Amino acid sequence: MATKWSMQGTLVGACNCDWGCPCSFDAPPTQGYCEGGYVWHIEKGNFGKVSLDGLTWSWIAHSPGPLHKGNVRFLVLADERATPEQRQALATIGEGKSGGPWTIFMAVAGYRGETKYVPFEVTLDGLNSKVRAGNALSIELGPILNPVTGEAEELYLDKPTGFTSKRLTLGSGKVFRVSSDLAYDHSGKYGEFSRFEYSGEAA
Repeated sequence: MATKWSMQGTLVGACNCDWGCPCSFDAPPTQGYCEGGYVWHIEKGNFGKVSLDGLTWSWIAHSPGPLHKGNVRFLVLADERATPEQRQALATIGEGKSGGPWTIFMAVAGYRGETKYVPFEVTLDGLNSKVRAGNALSIELGPILNPVTGEAEELYLDKPTGFTSKRLTLGSGKVFRVSSDLAYDHSGKYGEFSRFEYSGEAA
């Protein structure tokens, strides 16, 4: 019997590309390769009768070229507070066979590292948001600053066909560091903040 699931909450992302992230416009990565990640903080969610409320998890990746060409190495960081039932629910959704953006992610995946269960510290405040996942991940967002006046720019991207979210607040990743099976530091490059809402059905 199929299990229905849904989740909604806040999404924080960052990568090594220039402002706006070329992926949003189906263009090649700024430097020819992509290193970035997303963090989903689930405000309300369930997998069947299993509540996912309050959990946070992340998908961190390295793509040797444009993401759609595949061979992506990725790592999942999941909330250490998750119960065994919640861990299994996230793992099932993350397999990419039951809907949500993970369907796309798994279609381009080449190598998956072992899921790491870590403590998440999450402060959500638009482009002032901060996320820390143990020693594996650190993201601090900030606005894009006008190069002449130094004032913060207010920029949004509406994309009804977006698979991670439909409307992004565009900013910078003042801090974006990964130190785990994948390791890089792209502080000062692209960052984003958005709301998300997904649902699906697992066999």
